[in-house]
Amino acid sequence: MRVRIKSDLLCTLILGTALCTLLYSLLRPSIKQDITQTKQLKESKVLVSNGKVKGYLERKKNLGKSKLQPDDYEVNRDPKTTVSSITTPSLFDYQQYLRSKDHRNFSLVINQPNKCRKFPPDPFLLIAIKSTVEEFDRRESVRKTWGREGLISGVRVQRVFLLGTPKNKTAVSVWESLMRQESHYFKDILLWDFIDTFFNLTLKEIHFLSWAEEFCGNVQFIFKGDADVFVNVENIINFLQNQTPSEDLFVGDIIHQARPIRSKKSKYYIPETMYGLGMYPSYAGGGGFLMSVATMKKLSQACKEVELFPIDDVFLGMCLQRINLKPTLHEGFKTFGITKPSAAPHMETFDPCFYRDLMVVHSLKPAEIWLMWNLLHAQQLPCSQKKKIKKPFQWKKSKKIVKLASANLSLERLTVTKY
Repeated sequence: MRVRIKSDLLCTLILGTALCTLLYSLLRPSIKQDITQTKQLKESKVLVSNGKVKGYLERKKNLGKSKLQPDDYEVNRDPKTTVSSITTPSLFDYQQYLRSKDHRNFSLVINQPNKCRKFPPDPFLLIAIKSTVEEFDRRESVRKTWGREGLISGVRVQRVFLLGTPKNKTAVSVWESLMRQESHYFKDILLWDFIDTFFNLTLKEIHFLSWAEEFCGNVQFIFKGDADVFVNVENIINFLQNQTPSEDLFVGDIIHQARPIRSKKSKYYIPETMYGLGMYPSYAGGGGFLMSVATMKKLSQACKEVELFPIDDVFLGMCLQRINLKPTLHEGFKTFGITKPSAAPHMETFDPCFYRDLMVVHSLKPAEIWLMWNLLHAQQLPCSQKKKIKKPFQWKKSKKIVKLASANLSLERLTVTKY
């Protein structure tokens, strides 16, 4: 009896083990498939968060193929958006740029059609400043200092700010409402519907020239610059009064024989497929430059004939080359900031004495622009003619010890008196 019970128990165990093995073998493929699907789901979530949905779906379609298709490297086909590319570590998708570079006509969302026709006489100088929607503090600094409108040194000066649509599309409606309020109050906003990015500054260039030709053809001269520059408008007006607006004029901090940067880590990286020449044409540093109305109209036409280039300064140099006009270098344009002269090493670069005879100085903060403008317009400048040092160096009226490497001289003989 005991032997019979043991045999039945052993048989049950064997059958149970066989059944479990069978069930495991049946369920194993589905478990493996679930794990694979879980991994794919996690991967898809990561790709969705990075905006690479299309590339992910294309990779699934082409799974098993030995050669990847071009679509596998694409991130976003939106022609107005500049995003990362898988093939290049650069922050700009050059393949996408080349596909959409001919899309150059964008709508003007906010216009100032009467900017140059509101008051007699016709404006002598139009100031055009590149800005972004978020830079309200910089615009206010310019409005209250060197960018003031009205009669300055006996001539009329007008002002506009050049903007595109902010990159944050979720806030466009809010920003547009704020910009319309700012435009209504100051009447100096020009806003186009292209995305305001570094590589779209060329679009800002061509759209402004087209706008100026249509709405400001009666102006005599134009200054175009950045919002972080300090401009001595009085010096500019004094310089322009000896120029003829009907003749070609393009003046600034001119850069000659600049080479394209081939390093993919650089902000200004340009691949050889986009620009194969070894040198750029001469162009003006984008901090600020002057041009006559005659040159403005010629450049507006040339921009329609020259292929777009992602660096706006260089693109304008290409347009100057197109109309066979050589830009003129002026020492008063300091688009790379101020360096200390060797004759005055004791002076600080942020000093009215440096700025008094200049026209444009780049890379200043809003508070620095406000302070420098007020210092220069003070009744008594610290570097007035009475206090100006004629000689570059002056010894103090005291005895100094000069150490010379000579064994024949003693310390007593080394003491000399300076005036």
